[in-house]
Parts: sequence; C-alpha cells; structure tokens
Amino acid sequence: MEENRENQPWLNSALSDIIFILSPAFFSLLLVLIFPEKFQNSKNFPLAYWVFLIVFIDVAHVYSTLYRTYFNAENLRKQSALLITIPILCYIIGVIIYQFNGQWFWRILAYLAVYHFIRQQYGFMRLYSRKEKHNQLITLIDKVAIYTATLYPLIYWHLSSTRNFNWFVDGDFFTFQNDSILKISGYAYISIITIYIFKELTIIVRERKLNIPRNLIILGTFLSWYFGIVYFNGDMAFTTLNVISHGIPYMALIWFFEKKKLKKVGFKSKLMQLCFGNFGIFYFIVILITLAYLEEGLWDGLIWKEHQSVFKPFSSLPKVTGNELLSLLVPLLALPQATHYVLDGFIWRTKNQF
Repeated sequence: MEENRENQPWLNSALSDIIFILSPAFFSLLLVLIFPEKFQNSKNFPLAYWVFLIVFIDVAHVYSTLYRTYFNAENLRKQSALLITIPILCYIIGVIIYQFNGQWFWRILAYLAVYHFIRQQYGFMRLYSRKEKHNQLITLIDKVAIYTATLYPLIYWHLSSTRNFNWFVDGDFFTFQNDSILKISGYAYISIITIYIFKELTIIVRERKLNIPRNLIILGTFLSWYFGIVYFNGDMAFTTLNVISHGIPYMALIWFFEKKKLKKVGFKSKLMQLCFGNFGIFYFIVILITLAYLEEGLWDGLIWKEHQSVFKPFSSLPKVTGNELLSLLVPLLALPQATHYVLDGFIWRTKNQF
C-alpha cells in the first residue's frame, strides 16, 4: 500500500488538497458537533460569524469565477460570445420571472444553486477518480453514491416536517410531507452506502489500492449534507456546513488551477500575474472579499436593511419597495450568483477550451 499512498490523484499536493478541499466538510461538522446548542438555535446568528460565512466565503466564492472567465484575457477572447450572452440572458429571464412572481424568482434561483452545489461534489469526485481504470459498474456505484449523498438530504428536506432554515428566503423550496416515500428513500440511502463500502473493501482486498481523496470527498459530502440538513435543524448548522464545505474548496480549486496555468504558459494580464504570482494569494483573497462586500452592501442598503452596522457606507441608500423597481434591481444584484451558477457548467469542460 506504500506505493498507493505515493500515487494518490491529488489536484495540487496532499497537504494543500487536504487543508483546502477535503477538510472543510469535516472541520465545519466538528465545529457544529462541539457547540450543538449554539448551532441548533436558528434565531441567534452572531453578526461577526454571519459576515465571515456569507461575505468572506459564500459571496466571495461566487466572484472567484472571474479568474477563470472575465479576468482571464485568453478565456475571455476565446469564449467572448458565451461570457457576454449568459449574464444578459440571466438578467432578462430574472426580470421576467420577478415581475411574474418574486417568490418564484427566489425559488428558481434556489434550485439553480442546489444543482450547482450538487454538481460541484460530483465534479470533485470525478477529478479524484481521473486516474482510475475500473469497469462501468464500479464507476456507476461512485456516481450513484455522490449523488445520493446530496439528494437524500434534499428529499428529506422536501418531505419531512418543517425545517428551521431555508436556502435564500422563506418558502423557496417546495415542501409536502410524505412519510412513506421518506421511509423508502431512507432504506435506499442506507443500501447505497452499504454497496459503496462493500465495493471499496473489495478493491482494497483485490487490488491493494485505496483512493484516499475520492473517498474523503464522498465521505465529507455524506456527512456535511446529512448533518447539515437531516440531523440538525438550525440555520447556523445548515449555513456553516453548507457554505464552508462548498465555498472554500471552490476557491481553492480556482487558485490551484490558475496557479499551475501561470507556471506553464504565463499570463499577459497584470492582474492575473499579481493574483497568482509570489504572495498572490493575498491579492486573490482581498479582491474577492472587496467585491463580496460591495455586493452585500448594495443588498443591505437597497433591499434588506438588516446589517447597517457592517455596511455603513451603504446605510444612507434608500430602501427600494416598489415592485417595478424591485423587478429590475433584485435580478441585477443577484446576477453575479446566477451567472456563476450557469457559467460553472461550462468553465470546467475541456471541449469549451477553458
């Protein structure tokens, strides 16, 4: 097994992968388990902790897509039609939906976000499986396992009693209680976990191989989604497990990929050279946090008016209440998110030359 340990399919290095991609799911779960009473209380969300999770991680990770698209001169040139068309379409469609029904706008955006979160876990699983040469059955088991890790908690969310949290706003998910389907789903959940464990044990015995990062990404997904949605029933627990296990690995993946690209082919853009050169991680993070703060400041100043002490430069902005103005403004403020969700389906595909 010593040779196996040395040939793990790390994306950057064993240490950096473990810290920034694989451990966030386990770290966030450990944090929740250590302080269960605080995380179960969905009404008391400490302001500093909210800023750390939402601004520094959740919103910031959205803007990391810029380094693969609009900040990257080569990719912007190659895919200019796509990168111009998608935000325009997202905004037009968003305005139309919001004018029809504001609740439906948030509902569709929430399901789009869920799809993006699920696909990210599948994407990491595929990246860590890239060197494996197994038959179609084993590949199918891995695929079913990673999707089950995310879909069962979502089924539970939709079919069980009321959850004390939401994705964006109250009522953004459809909910209807059905204990029979929920029970069947639970049996299927346990069965798939059992099949996956049996498959891994078989590979260890027959081939004396263990894909450490793939198993950790699948295990972390099972744990963070189950405890964040099913086991715990509080906004802090859900947000902590959801945001940390998604946002930090995504930003790390962008950093690893673009850093390697700089070493191979270089960048013409001074901004990219700055952010991915020596000590570039500092500029990389500062730019993300700055953009995230500006967006959240506009949301708070014009829409929510909930954290004016944090967003003082925006506190004097008038709160927009008219439905016509909201139908133009809300899709505009949500455009970075919507564009991020849609573009993410393209930027990691080699056939699109990203």
